[in-house]
Amino acid sequence: MPSNLSPVTFAGLESAPSGTSAAFFDVDNTMMRGASLFAVARKMYQRRAFTLREVAWFAVRQLRFVARGENLGDIQAIRDRALLLSAGFSVADMVALGDEIYDEFIESKIWPGTRAIAEQHLHAGRRVWLVTATPLEVAAVMSRRLGLSGALGTTVEHIEGLYTGQLVGEILHGAAKAGAVRILARDQGLDLAECWGYSDSHNDIPMLEAVGHPVAINPDRRLRRHAKDRNWPVYDFRTGRRAAAFGLKAAGVSGVLWGLWRSVDALRRRP
Repeated sequence: MPSNLSPVTFAGLESAPSGTSAAFFDVDNTMMRGASLFAVARKMYQRRAFTLREVAWFAVRQLRFVARGENLGDIQAIRDRALLLSAGFSVADMVALGDEIYDEFIESKIWPGTRAIAEQHLHAGRRVWLVTATPLEVAAVMSRRLGLSGALGTTVEHIEGLYTGQLVGEILHGAAKAGAVRILARDQGLDLAECWGYSDSHNDIPMLEAVGHPVAINPDRRLRRHAKDRNWPVYDFRTGRRAAAFGLKAAGVSGVLWGLWRSVDALRRRP
């Protein structure tokens, strides 16, 4: 366990490879389509931890995320709302929900191309880490189910098994990801010059610039431009044609609205 990371910010396999290179993957829109926090919110709604109104609020942010990419203001708003709603929720319940969240909302949204890249790194003997603003309890399940080496995620404080609604440290986003990667690299003997980084968002440029092999996956406009200026590899698994991009966004928006409608319909049918 790294010495300068909280035990609840880091989750990894005991039998990870011992080389000096690794690959770090962002999650939302990089490893999976859409926002993993929205999947958490929907599942918590099913457990009646959230109201339908709260799910609608998260759905609007998910719609924005699919349509325009990651936005720091939305990330902070989602963080603050999720923290407020998590107060009093059981850590044990969240851990148990992790596999359900993966099975019901995340697995079908994993980008096959990104997963294949991660598996290539594993086959080459490199450690592969998820680095995400998603709560560690969910990020760790994603890492385990994908067969990866571990995860770095946002830590929510808990006392006597219940979340307090307060963060431990800061949300793992933007420059904080780069800081976490540097700490992990130092404590695990990694040479960052030999490491790879993958993300879709310009907010993750600090993490990408911290490694020797940065790669843009499904990049937003600013990251695409930044990658082009620096001759970084760019992979876009969303569509083979730019003309199809709007159709993809529309499909994502439709999915969000369909999910919200199903939630409303289910609520109306309750006795």
